[in-house]
Amino acid sequence: MFATIAAHPAAAAVTLRQRHSLRARHPLCAPVGTAAPRRLMATGRLSLTSALANKTLEGVPAVLPKLSFPILVNSCTGKMGKAVAEAAVSAGLQLVPVSFSAIEVPDGKVDICDREIRIYDPSESEQILPSIINDYPDLIVVDYTVPDAVNANAELYCKMGLPFVMGTTGGDRQLLKKTVQDSNIYAVISPQMGKQVVAFLAAMEIMSEQFPGAFSGYKLEVMESHQATKLDISGTAKAVISCFQKLGVQFDLDEVKQVRDPQEQVALVGVPEEHLSGHAFHMYHLTSPDGTVSFEFQHNVCGRSIYAEGTVDAAMFLYTKIKSGANKKLYNMIDVLREGNMR
Repeated sequence: MFATIAAHPAAAAVTLRQRHSLRARHPLCAPVGTAAPRRLMATGRLSLTSALANKTLEGVPAVLPKLSFPILVNSCTGKMGKAVAEAAVSAGLQLVPVSFSAIEVPDGKVDICDREIRIYDPSESEQILPSIINDYPDLIVVDYTVPDAVNANAELYCKMGLPFVMGTTGGDRQLLKKTVQDSNIYAVISPQMGKQVVAFLAAMEIMSEQFPGAFSGYKLEVMESHQATKLDISGTAKAVISCFQKLGVQFDLDEVKQVRDPQEQVALVGVPEEHLSGHAFHMYHLTSPDGTVSFEFQHNVCGRSIYAEGTVDAAMFLYTKIKSGANKKLYNMIDVLREGNMR
């Protein structure tokens, strides 16, 4: 039995055909690339949406009101940061013309959507941010920097009283959450900003909470592929693995197969060559103790638009929570999804 969730369906079919080296396919397993499984996949997505709606969306408006508030993207020199900045402008938000990055750029600035963004070294952030806060009331920061900077950046935002969306993975996540809770600052922290992938994560969490131990004794294999510049294990993979562990599977993070070599990504994983510099492919394969039953979950993303749009939704969600004076301060993307106000 195979259950596949793919943001890039053609790539998913190639992946499953080519990925023989991960494990031998059981003869009873039906191929995923046929017409019938596609119809089943569509039904599954509708069922998931309906289940989440029935569970959480009572009385919540379907669309966000038109919002406009200042947003500072840290750092705009990275591909993800640039994609978020472009999505923010497209959504009508006020992109603050300042960002911080250790990467040197010509003339110390970058152009995003015909806007000039001045780039400062991170060491200058504590001196520069107070004037930015003064000039841009209601400012929200989006962080897409590097794993090593996660905790220090969060401490700085909290010290400055800046609500933020943490899209950067890595760092000490427990310390990150504690920093926010101790400071009483509003924040959205999530290892995954893609809305549809978050729905899959929500379903996994519901399953692990309601059916603990359902996969006891099963063997889990995990392979994740990202662009070569991604240094850490996928935060999404960690979250899914945590759910499988609650379902009774024994698995350590050092067993994750990380694929970062472009040739292997094309030949083994099935990543389209045009997306080698920006993709996120995840495959989870479960096999019963006697080898007669198998499950496969897969979510493949090419490009960065799914994360950029989700990040902007998270910033809008956070802004509305701040304005409403919500008692809860720390959120994740499942909270954003459950609100039902996705664009």
